[in-house]
Amino acid sequence: MAEPATNRPPTPAPPSGGMARKLSIVLFVILSALLYQQIQPPAPKICGSRDGRPVTAPRTKLKDGRHLAYMESGVPKEEAKYKIIFVHGFDSCRHDALPISPEVAQELGIYLLSFDRPGYGESDPDPARSEKSIALDIEQLADNLQLGPKFHLIGFSMGGEIMWSCLKYIPHRLSGVATLAPVGNYWWSGIPSNVSRDAWYQQLPQDQWAVWVSHHLPWLTYWWNTQKLFPPSSVITYNPAILSEEDAMLMKKFGMRPYFPMIRQQGEYNSLHRDMMVGFGKWDWSPLDLKDPFAGGEGKVHLWHGAEDLMVPASLSRYISERLPWVIYHELPKSGHLFPVDSGNADAIVKSLLLGDQ
Repeated sequence: MAEPATNRPPTPAPPSGGMARKLSIVLFVILSALLYQQIQPPAPKICGSRDGRPVTAPRTKLKDGRHLAYMESGVPKEEAKYKIIFVHGFDSCRHDALPISPEVAQELGIYLLSFDRPGYGESDPDPARSEKSIALDIEQLADNLQLGPKFHLIGFSMGGEIMWSCLKYIPHRLSGVATLAPVGNYWWSGIPSNVSRDAWYQQLPQDQWAVWVSHHLPWLTYWWNTQKLFPPSSVITYNPAILSEEDAMLMKKFGMRPYFPMIRQQGEYNSLHRDMMVGFGKWDWSPLDLKDPFAGGEGKVHLWHGAEDLMVPASLSRYISERLPWVIYHELPKSGHLFPVDSGNADAIVKSLLLGDQ
């Protein structure tokens, strides 16, 4: 039997307009706080700190207090005829130095210095990292290790892109440069839209999105590459779809590196994601603005790229070398992105840089 209407609990009055606005604001603040928490990268686990891994490599201290970890190989520095600094690529470290054969290193008198770029391996992160700061880090590294007034540079992939920064900011310190499969920034001024568009669509769609976010929404780069809603960068996830036939063979060696866990040990944000934010970020200059740093003939700039590169399209390198006649371009018709991992190619690269094309 139904209760008398007078015994029913009263129906709450609908919220007033003012109360509804307050509830909407509270809900918006809560959702914003949750979103902010999701997109914030974790603090780095700096090597040598309480939360970080121990320091095992020799390191040198820079003027701002940061440390760079490094590795020396080849002949002793004091006996070297040629001193080369190698700049590693994306998701790599000092151990990924160009594999010059011991025979060639001895024959030519090569001292090779490789180092962990900021945030990688055992080098401290650089919260102010930019396309300029890494060139100045390299100059300080050379001075701290007493390499002398000039040295050669070789950079691979993301490290290859850094060669343009060194040519801009420290050209007076360079004896010669080789850039290997350099990453290109699709927004560099001076590159025609049809050239950048052609290179852009050679990427997988998920890489187009990852690169677009790094350029236009850099503050979202960490979230984009760690969320589970959309596929992140295929380079970070080692998607086999970006491997050429030759790269698939070389990946058996490159992908089984015993030191791989050490590469990202301070966190992916300060290594991988910052690399993307800087490499694909908004530069106020372009490699096409550069002038020949060796107009007097005292050095050369070499650019090497594999025609079958599915990670970094060769078309940008082709265009840059056409526009900069002082860049000596070498295209390997059957090679992909990982050609420097092959010791035979490494020896050819270093001989071309030091002795010229013979």
